[in-house]
Amino acid sequence: MDVTVVGGGIVGLAAAYSLADRGADVTVLEKSAVGAGSTDRANGGIRSQFSSPVNVELSKASVPVWESFAERFGTDVEYRQMGYLFLARTEATATQLRRNVRTQNDRGVPSEFLEPGTVADRFPELRTADVVGASFLHTDGWADPHLGLQGFSRAATEAGATVETGVEVTDVLRTEEGEVTGVETTAGRFRSDFVVNAAGAWAGEVAAMAGVDVPIVPKRRQLVVLDPETAVPEDHPFAVDVDRSTHFRPERDGGVVAGGRYADHDPEMDPDGFRTRHDLDWAVEVLDRLTDVASYFGPETEMRRGWAGLYAMTPDHHPIIEETVPGFVNACGFSGHGFMHSPATGQVVSELVLDGAASTVDISELTAHRFERGETLAETTAID
Repeated sequence: MDVTVVGGGIVGLAAAYSLADRGADVTVLEKSAVGAGSTDRANGGIRSQFSSPVNVELSKASVPVWESFAERFGTDVEYRQMGYLFLARTEATATQLRRNVRTQNDRGVPSEFLEPGTVADRFPELRTADVVGASFLHTDGWADPHLGLQGFSRAATEAGATVETGVEVTDVLRTEEGEVTGVETTAGRFRSDFVVNAAGAWAGEVAAMAGVDVPIVPKRRQLVVLDPETAVPEDHPFAVDVDRSTHFRPERDGGVVAGGRYADHDPEMDPDGFRTRHDLDWAVEVLDRLTDVASYFGPETEMRRGWAGLYAMTPDHHPIIEETVPGFVNACGFSGHGFMHSPATGQVVSELVLDGAASTVDISELTAHRFERGETLAETTAID
């Protein structure tokens, strides 16, 4: 079985590994450098606290791989399971977090809803006077996206996959009946039985070459590294203040990685020409909001650096994973969750290609046709 994977980010390389490990002849085509798209600009969060069952299941299938990554692939991704804490400052948000916890618990995820007093006792540095509840899962955490990318890249090549960089796909080859048979590129033609679209922010363009319309829009998201007034302990959870739209997680040296999205205007971006540096006024807004979230932050907090990357967004913040037309598999539109869900996605893609159907996770809801039918999925724990 010959498979061409378009995209050298972590989703594409995880798929390449799973396919090659099962005996497929895999070629990965990356227009730039491996990981040069969204992966190397990701925050690295890995969590099972989602509101939609399918996202919970994708996490459940991915977390064991992250937990055993060093043993499986020989790469320590610095996976730190310090937990995720979602704070609610309105009753509406608290009600939603309670629903989320029930959804997660029903699927074997041991998250818990915390009452305000418990939040204050467990996390005294947080400003909790107006907190009305929170959800917490101690096994959530984060890892280094670049190290994860390196691990999957090495595993894929050791399993027999070929990774070609500096090769841009210019067309998807199809028969008169519409079956996909390979790709045309700047380095010539690649014939294959399957083409996997793991092109991230460019996935909509690649899908269009195959005659497929997917509602994936690149959106710019930013992160900043701060030196707080008081060092944040390494074992502090990834804290998300839902109603203030702000989040932070500790670094090993006492700093934090922080972010949030506050502007109503959220334009589509050109993935080949967007601003990769962070905006100073945005960073000031992040710090202002964090000052109201935790006592670690205040006027003496300093900014080290920041950056911007792209989310490949779908209307419902869920990916498209399916064989959309014969020989063409979409694995795209992860809306910021591609890194954390890459292990499960790689396995599912290999099942679609080699078995004809996914078995690791029920992905029947993740077809592109859901948008045409108006059956969008709700996800209330998206983090911008």
